[in-house]
Amino acid sequence: MPWKKSSNKLVTPFQVLVSYYFIAIAISFLLLRLPGVHQEGVKVSFLDSLFTAVSAVSVTGLTTINVSQTYTTFGLIMILVILQLGAIGIMSLGTFVWLLIGKKIGMRERQLIMIDHNQYSLSGVVKLIREIIKILIGIEVMGAFILTLHFTNYFDTFEEAFLHGVFASISATTNGGFDITGLSLLPFHNDYFVQMVTMVLIVLGAIGFPVLIEVKTFLLKRHVNFRFSLFTKITTSTYALLFVVGALVILLLESFHSFKEMSWHEALFSAMFHSVSTRSAGLTTYDVTTFSEATDIFMSFLMFIGSSPSSVGGGIRTTTFAIAILFLITYARGKEDIQIFGREIHLIDVFRSFVVILLAFFMVLMATIILLITEPQASLIQIIFEITSAFGTCGMSLGITSDLSVVGKIIIIVLMFIGRVGLISFLYTLGGGGRGKKSSFHYPKERVIIG
Repeated sequence: MPWKKSSNKLVTPFQVLVSYYFIAIAISFLLLRLPGVHQEGVKVSFLDSLFTAVSAVSVTGLTTINVSQTYTTFGLIMILVILQLGAIGIMSLGTFVWLLIGKKIGMRERQLIMIDHNQYSLSGVVKLIREIIKILIGIEVMGAFILTLHFTNYFDTFEEAFLHGVFASISATTNGGFDITGLSLLPFHNDYFVQMVTMVLIVLGAIGFPVLIEVKTFLLKRHVNFRFSLFTKITTSTYALLFVVGALVILLLESFHSFKEMSWHEALFSAMFHSVSTRSAGLTTYDVTTFSEATDIFMSFLMFIGSSPSSVGGGIRTTTFAIAILFLITYARGKEDIQIFGREIHLIDVFRSFVVILLAFFMVLMATIILLITEPQASLIQIIFEITSAFGTCGMSLGITSDLSVVGKIIIIVLMFIGRVGLISFLYTLGGGGRGKKSSFHYPKERVIIG
């Protein structure tokens, strides 16, 4: 239901939601400018603070400054607060506060929640928020507990281990990509326990909240007639396939390059971790600047796909990629209906998938052209990697983020923002769509030669 902007214009829910994210960025920017946030003697420019705020709200992790050398413990807590805001979603967090103070959740708020989490129905959205909050916080607490205990082996005091454990857990679960080691997870390159825990946290954050809720329902209630939704089946199978293929391709490409001096288990874990992390997490256990150009391009492709819908990540999303591939297979077989897992895909979802892919490709192309002009010091591979990392809200970089020009930083900021709010919401915001308009008349149809 649209809202009135003036006597003649209407504001769509998509435009309202995007405006809320602008407000969230403004608040996050102010939080990162509070007294006591920066270490003594450290000065951060307006643009760099804005860049960090957008990166945290979009749970990306790209930074133009060194987080561990810039922010105090208070500043790190502010970043964690912003990461939670970005991961849970503006409307989800707002709804949680409303529920705590006993405010009634009206139709307007329910519609915004529905859009923020890519839902198709208003029914059950408040219950969805409750489940998301409980699951996300539960995962983060468990991760923080496990990592804190393990980090006591690395740090002299429990307080320091606790800070690193909490930060690492929240950063991984939200797929935020921020770190306070100054070296991401490179200090734990040979610690497979830390890597396994982090990978599990990343997957739980990126697989999609509806998937986690369905799995929880299946495990706890054990309904006799329980059936996983088509969304869950497509999401999990696509995510698993991308993980396996990603790990194998990275392992193959780097076996005769940066991995050639590693043992088989070091190479395997490095390949698996970076396959998972390119979903949108951005954490690394190895210096990605040493990877071959072929691996950089392949990882850019994985970041372009991103994570699942209604998760903490960005990109075109796994279901978009899956539907596009299913359509190509179906068309090659001469069929018209996309059938999978005993169900058929709606035609509107096929349209939306190709709209997202085309728009995303166009945005990446335009951003690449602009950065090639404004960033002469960077190579084409570095620029493509940076752009897809921003759009996929991943946060990996080949080391050019801090050297970007003002224009370059603004382009990355825009891409991170769009990656978080979603391309459909962004497109509807610009075009004023999303109201379900139908043509009042139709012209005669005519075939056009294709291909």
